[in-house]
Amino acid sequence: MLETLRPDPTFHPSPRLAMEAPRERIAYTALLSPDASRPDAIAVVDVDPQSPGYGSLIYRLDMPYQGDEFHHFGWNACSSALSPLSGHAFLRRRYLVVPGIRSSRLYIIDTEPDPRRPTIAKVIEPAEVLRKTGYSRPHTVHCGPEGVYISTLGGGGKDGTDGPAGIFVLDCESFELRGQWEIERGPQKLHYDFWWNLPRDWMVSSEWGRPPQFENGIVPEDLLSNRYGHRLHFWDLRGRRHLQTIDLGANHQMPLEVRPAHDPSREYGFVGVVVDTTNLEASIWTWWREGGRFHARKTATIPPEPADKALLPPLLQGFGAAPPLVSDIDLSLDDRFLYAACWGTGELRQYDVTDPMSPKLTGSVRLGGMAARAPHPSGRRFAGAPQMTEISRDGQRVYFTNGLYSRWDMQFYPDGIPGAMALCNVGAEGGLTLDERFLLDFGADYGAHQIRLEGGDCSTDSFCYPSA
Repeated sequence: MLETLRPDPTFHPSPRLAMEAPRERIAYTALLSPDASRPDAIAVVDVDPQSPGYGSLIYRLDMPYQGDEFHHFGWNACSSALSPLSGHAFLRRRYLVVPGIRSSRLYIIDTEPDPRRPTIAKVIEPAEVLRKTGYSRPHTVHCGPEGVYISTLGGGGKDGTDGPAGIFVLDCESFELRGQWEIERGPQKLHYDFWWNLPRDWMVSSEWGRPPQFENGIVPEDLLSNRYGHRLHFWDLRGRRHLQTIDLGANHQMPLEVRPAHDPSREYGFVGVVVDTTNLEASIWTWWREGGRFHARKTATIPPEPADKALLPPLLQGFGAAPPLVSDIDLSLDDRFLYAACWGTGELRQYDVTDPMSPKLTGSVRLGGMAARAPHPSGRRFAGAPQMTEISRDGQRVYFTNGLYSRWDMQFYPDGIPGAMALCNVGAEGGLTLDERFLLDFGADYGAHQIRLEGGDCSTDSFCYPSA
């Protein structure tokens, strides 16, 4: 009985304590069928360097339906359950909540009793999601103190444009849909990512586009006319009301992943902007709160790289350059290193952000890329480029996959992107080195996307107490 009344040992009050936790031994990776000819799956991957199966597929859990397009799945519970405001201190990090961005279906995956062979515990059908929330196209999952928060990219109607996109809440024990999160939405219409500072009681969200702007591929006319998202939104977390909008400028198209500082005493964070339509560069922006208001500033830029147009996809041949296309960023638990995945050029960048207003480039590796097509150190081909990244709790390893979104993959990498997963090791003072032993090829039938690590990772947990 006492065992059930102890917090999950993978929950940690502060980021510093989470960094001292045991190393991960397995990872869960989302696999999707690019042409929807087979069901998507969750791969279980051996990431234990002492294992004879290091870097290999342990198990693949296939779904019962086709056409889901898995993206940013997450845990039912994490360190946020230790919040003083939580009524769920004795939850366990047991279930993975997996959204299908194309189908609007949700899967609840049980990782017990055997984490190496998870099972499907529940399926929530699209009609129920729409009926109870008014939203469609679920995308990003975050575990909060009182439930699971899921952002969406669409509203109602066949094409998802009937009403704004937003966030809904899922019960973290029964997995019943509670409904829309927002009470006072304000001007927010588009959505993508979100995260928060729990003790300071604010949330930040970003923008991508409406479903017709991404489901069949990027719409060049909309991009060049600056019709994708370009704003950040800030919210009162407990009041569930919109506080402030910051427009980054219409030319700064698609601010996607938001990464607040992990230490809740630090009121700043980062967002990656995919492309500046005036010059094809990508950028990193820092936001912060001061004087009761939020502010944002561009703090790093990544230029496009000239390229032989014969090596570029038709979409970009007229430009004669490969844009970086920063599609994911991730922040280490000590808030020291920020990683930026340049899906266009094939570069993974490491910045020292000890001073969040002045990121310093401290490491870089090259793998794949539209024009560069850099091979893995093992000599094997790597299609696509670094995209979804995940950092180990101790900050010593950065895992990544190579696919963005199936229809966009076809436009930017017409030769195809067989799903793959690779690993970088991080130097004690920074710097990146690709692990020659770790390159997992999931095959041409699958694309690879989000990664989740056993016991939590750097884009899973939110913490309630500062690091000592």
